[in-house]
Amino acid sequence: MSSKPPMPDAPARVALIHATPLAIDPISEAFTRLWPDIERLNLLEDRLSQDRARDGRLTPAMGERFQALARYALSAGADAILFTCSAFGPAIEAVAASVAVPVLKPNEAMFEQALSLGSRIGLVATFEPSLAPMREELLAMANAAGRAIELHECHVPEAMDLLARCDAHGHHERVAQGVATLADCDVVMLAQFSMAGAAAAARARVRCPVLTSPDCAVQALRAALTDTAE
Repeated sequence: MSSKPPMPDAPARVALIHATPLAIDPISEAFTRLWPDIERLNLLEDRLSQDRARDGRLTPAMGERFQALARYALSAGADAILFTCSAFGPAIEAVAASVAVPVLKPNEAMFEQALSLGSRIGLVATFEPSLAPMREELLAMANAAGRAIELHECHVPEAMDLLARCDAHGHHERVAQGVATLADCDVVMLAQFSMAGAAAAARARVRCPVLTSPDCAVQALRAALTDTAE
């Protein structure tokens, strides 16, 4: 992450850029619980995840939309940017290379924690296009750290649709069932921000740690902005 300290005597402002409205409540809850005094700016471009699923790949036009969202966030005074959709890694990396504030990919901090907890790592997703870019990112991080890992994946179909229809209980139960299939892993990660509400149900099914990206991301951003302010 590149860095730029917050303005003196002003609270830091974090821009949260979402590709689905389902990510907004989980990250808001994490900030309220873990970093309540931060200023938050929510930007939603809710066609991005739908276009990504339709096209089956990340297109140059989508990348430009990410750049436009980042430019807007900076114009609104953002001291850091957190993207909350896990299927757009290369576009987020391009933004990070082009701006002078910390930019965090949705699962970057969660991956770092998972790598510190063991070598058999489980990944559960409700949005299937997230799996390939997350796999590539995690394996690249592991290789850079000289770590050999076993990655075990599970896609939970229909769970995201249940959540979109306000059936949180059904969503959480489906996710917990998926996590249970990876019970022999050292750690299991919930791939999307929208899955964070299922963490308690998932943890009841396994003995290993179950990580959520919102909590890990908030902790990492707080550390990054605190370090630059000192």
